[in-house]
Amino acid sequence: MSDFAKEIISVNIEDELKQSYLSYALSVIHGRALPDIRDGFKPVHRRILYAMYDLKNSYNKPYKKSARVVGDVIGKYHPHGDSAVYDAMVRMAQDFSMRYPVVEGQGNFGSIDGDPPAAMRYTEVRMAKITDQMYGDLEKETVSFSPNYDGSEFIPDVLPTKIPNLLVNGSSGIAVGMATNIPPHNLTEVLNASINLIKDPELTIDDLIKDISGPDFPTGGTIDGRSGIYDAYKTGRGIIHTRSNTSIEEDEKSGKQSLIINEIPYMVNKARMLEKIAELVKDKKIEGITEIRDESDKDGLRVVIEVRKGESVEVLENNLFAQSQLEQSFGINFTVLVDGQPKEVNLKEMLEAFVKHRKDVIKKRTQYDLKKARERGHIVEGLMVAIANIDEVITIIKKSKDPKVAAEALCNKDWKAGPVEAILKKVGGDACKPEGLGKDLGINGKKYKLSADQAKAILELRLGRLTGLEQDNLSNEFADIVSKIIDLLKILDDKDTLQTLMIDELEEIKTNFGDERRTLINDTRRGITNEDLIPEEMRVLTVSRSGYAKTQPLDEYREQRRGGQGKAAAAVKEEDLIQNLYVLSSHMQILCFTTKGKVFWLKVYEIPVASRTSKGRPLVNMLN
Repeated sequence: MSDFAKEIISVNIEDELKQSYLSYALSVIHGRALPDIRDGFKPVHRRILYAMYDLKNSYNKPYKKSARVVGDVIGKYHPHGDSAVYDAMVRMAQDFSMRYPVVEGQGNFGSIDGDPPAAMRYTEVRMAKITDQMYGDLEKETVSFSPNYDGSEFIPDVLPTKIPNLLVNGSSGIAVGMATNIPPHNLTEVLNASINLIKDPELTIDDLIKDISGPDFPTGGTIDGRSGIYDAYKTGRGIIHTRSNTSIEEDEKSGKQSLIINEIPYMVNKARMLEKIAELVKDKKIEGITEIRDESDKDGLRVVIEVRKGESVEVLENNLFAQSQLEQSFGINFTVLVDGQPKEVNLKEMLEAFVKHRKDVIKKRTQYDLKKARERGHIVEGLMVAIANIDEVITIIKKSKDPKVAAEALCNKDWKAGPVEAILKKVGGDACKPEGLGKDLGINGKKYKLSADQAKAILELRLGRLTGLEQDNLSNEFADIVSKIIDLLKILDDKDTLQTLMIDELEEIKTNFGDERRTLINDTRRGITNEDLIPEEMRVLTVSRSGYAKTQPLDEYREQRRGGQGKAAAAVKEEDLIQNLYVLSSHMQILCFTTKGKVFWLKVYEIPVASRTSKGRPLVNMLN
């Protein structure tokens, strides 16, 4: 047997497929398709923003070439194709795709007509101003970091965002065996709900819906009915119907009316939508349109659909809603990553996760600031002690052979605490003591023991710091540090202070970035019935004695002038004759009573329009 044959390992194909498929599925779910419930970003978007943050490519700095950013992303963090990264970055800059774009683009970034963006070597990008609120405090150890694909760099697992981005900008993705489709929402509404949830964690979904009325799409439009919104907010799944916003204009000279489309449903390609309408007109599935003009420009979207004179614009509009993308359904699916696991959540769970994340970030930021304040306070404290005992300090330093000996001598001696004593009496001797420092160091009554770090700072003290003004500055700095430490400890120890700080930060975001809703919402779904697709006109309904019925347009009946010859209104059997004749609207309802006392109803338009000489159809065939 050859060495090659010896290395062949028998594997159960079922086990291999199961293991490989599960590994692939987990990779797609966790690393590609689903957003994190805390910051609302998928890995590729988070990596793009972190690369821009690393490049200091912020809103108040010059634009950088898109290719430069994409190169950093695929080189450091995202080992995939450059087109995938660039496409993701382009979408983050499109104001018709994102409710609040997180990237500012300069150049051609595509259009609502589906035009592709320019190549990344031609376009430039930087982070939008609102994005500054998503990575603020990143340097303060507020979130965990993980190594990149080759272990040479580290990247945040989540951004310390102050903005509930998952709801505000939404997300969509298809994983293996599951998908997510979260619509964008209005920032002001979501922040109001978050603030109220911080104040009262017991709020129900019904309470939160009072603040968040529904999705708010960047392209505007109208959501037809609230039932799908409520289903999604309560269960995590629901279907909403979005409609274009339209108006009717009339030409004063010709009297012709036009249907004007000002806003279209979210993620609808305008050019394709108009092509579809043109096809419907060509195939005679929609009648009454004489011309379609796209008059959209930099000021906004405007499509003019000219209607043939005498045609009903309302009926034409309903036909367009029924047969074209002027009305579009949007399936809401709140599937997100919660602690690394895919989960279908409701509205309250999404807001609770954001509030919990903010609380965690603020605590970690406060702990970091406290650590830094104590480290600096400890050094300033030591310098103040040294200045209070400056003559002895200088004597010891002059007598020492080298800095090491001088530092040891400074640390071994008990010093007078001086002005430090009075300040520390108010807040406690450990206020500026870093963690891990020995209990014997620092103030003890009126005596003070210096640490190695303080001794090193004293040895590096410049003579200029010994002037009266510099001593006052040092004293003021120490007082400020002590005051800051008190405030930071209060945030960590008092829940109400932490809650107030969270609310203040969200209120500030709302003031700076909040705006009005763009999408209107109808309380109930109007739907489109057959009646909406039939023009209202006056018809003549004739019913014969033997039960034959038909309708004819009233226009076919004309006044007979003197000497004229009448026309037969119906051709009936010899033994039959017209028993009833009514002039009715095509949308009116007629009631048909049977000999047994049952009643059936029919709309006039349901009775067929027949020719003048036709006898019509039996009524019994039209009733159920």
